[in-house]
Amino acid sequence: MARPVGIGHQDFETVRRTNNFYIDKTHFIREWWESNDEVTLIARPRRFGKTLNMSMLKKFFSVNYAGREELFEGLSVWEDEAYHSLRGSYPVISLSFANVKETSFWDARKKMCYIIETIYNRHGFLLEGDLLNDREKEFFRGVSANMEDYAAASSLSALSEYLYRYYGKKVIILLDEYDTPMQEAYVNGFWEEMVSFIRNLFNSTFKTNPYLERAVLTGITRISKESIFSDLNNLKVVTTTSEEYADCFGFTEEEVFAALDEYGLSDRRQQVKNWYDGFTFGKKEDIYNPWSIINYLKKKQIAAYWANTISNSLVGKLIREGSSEIKMTMERLLQGEIFYTVLDEQIVFSQLEQSDDAVWSLLLASGYLKAVHYEFNTLRRKAEYGLKLTNMEVRMVFEQMIEGWFSRCRRISNAFNQALLEGDVEGMNEYMNKVAVSVFSCFDTADDASKTEPEKFYHGFVLGLMIDLADRYVLTSNRESGFGRYDVMLEPRRQEDDAMILEFKVFWPSREKSLQDAVKAALEQIERMKYETVLIEKGISPDRIRKYGLAFCGKQVLIGAL
Repeated sequence: MARPVGIGHQDFETVRRTNNFYIDKTHFIREWWESNDEVTLIARPRRFGKTLNMSMLKKFFSVNYAGREELFEGLSVWEDEAYHSLRGSYPVISLSFANVKETSFWDARKKMCYIIETIYNRHGFLLEGDLLNDREKEFFRGVSANMEDYAAASSLSALSEYLYRYYGKKVIILLDEYDTPMQEAYVNGFWEEMVSFIRNLFNSTFKTNPYLERAVLTGITRISKESIFSDLNNLKVVTTTSEEYADCFGFTEEEVFAALDEYGLSDRRQQVKNWYDGFTFGKKEDIYNPWSIINYLKKKQIAAYWANTISNSLVGKLIREGSSEIKMTMERLLQGEIFYTVLDEQIVFSQLEQSDDAVWSLLLASGYLKAVHYEFNTLRRKAEYGLKLTNMEVRMVFEQMIEGWFSRCRRISNAFNQALLEGDVEGMNEYMNKVAVSVFSCFDTADDASKTEPEKFYHGFVLGLMIDLADRYVLTSNRESGFGRYDVMLEPRRQEDDAMILEFKVFWPSREKSLQDAVKAALEQIERMKYETVLIEKGISPDRIRKYGLAFCGKQVLIGAL
């Protein structure tokens, strides 16, 4: 009989006690312990079992769970008798910053200090007897949501010492979702204050703590060492391209197919693979996100389960307001292409709005992209990546995101698309000028952006077209054809549809006398550079290739045709 499928369980004991569906990941315990690394940072996307694995580590090593062998009997770690004596043998400090999502520094700081206060409250027995002297007891009682910076910074290292005295063993510290406060600090504008606070806390807890046996931190991103890990030279970092723990987070294809067999869904293997396969950790391919698989097993229908549980606000902002190169790359990724780049997997949040590489690093760490190629370039001293959208579910995330950007002008943009399909230049002009007002407000970050960065406009425009016309056209932009690079090309999927070439021109008074002149220049460029070459080579007759010049000045647009 198939086990019950419970949604959202993150406590290892609860999953085992209720015999809920569970895929054995206890080999992670052995791999981590035998690595002998003092402080391990593991970066994985959201909903990949990080919290459940941290709960598993806690229940395995904590002295508070000594004598609870039944939690691990029958699992892979219990097959190795050497680990029987390790179980329940260490004091463990376990905490999570997953819910630190406040929008101001002082509220976030207070929330983090409160989390530490609750841990102290669970160890109130340390105040009994003479284990602590009077000053230490005073410090212990002073740990609160409003404690001073010095107390907050040293709170976990102090508790480590107290537990060492009590148990006679160094402590294991487990910190889940360490980077959530950092991401919120970046989005809400208190990055520097949060960096300073967390750097001091981490230095005291993980670097200068003589009572630390080992530690594990999990999160989504590998935040740059210069930000909060500047003093931690004992840190082992595991990212999505690392070989370590490749199959410890997420489900392998073998595990997914076995689960489908258990629930009588063997005939749906290919459907599930098409939607949810695609994550790659290290050299381990065909990794599935657990959240989508568990939901599918319970509901037995395809849906964007993982995509609907993650916040896309930061990612959306970075793409919407990013450079034309970012938008152009997104167009290609949505077409299923591989994007090759050189980047550093460290996330430098302060560079997100200035560096395209930082954006791709964030998308890779967050699970939106996967590395289908990875090679370290010794000459450039950087890693080269081939990046691709992870799977169908992730593609839906971006399609929905882009549709949301254009939602304010959806009726008008639909009318423009219809006029474009019908070759109605008058209608295109009417609707395009209405669309431009909304599109500019979405994709421009400065009042004069329409003149200084026109590429942001038309690549944003193309992203919208891609979603609406993808069933009838293959849309490409900035590709070589003839003697140059065209702006936008629409290649028909159906024989009865015409192909189209769109060229954009910004009106400059020093160069043209009017918008009409700019339109004329755009059309002449299409002809002169023979942009239709690639279409003709694919067998499309020249009389079925429409050519449009789009000239704009600010939010005013004029369209002409050949």
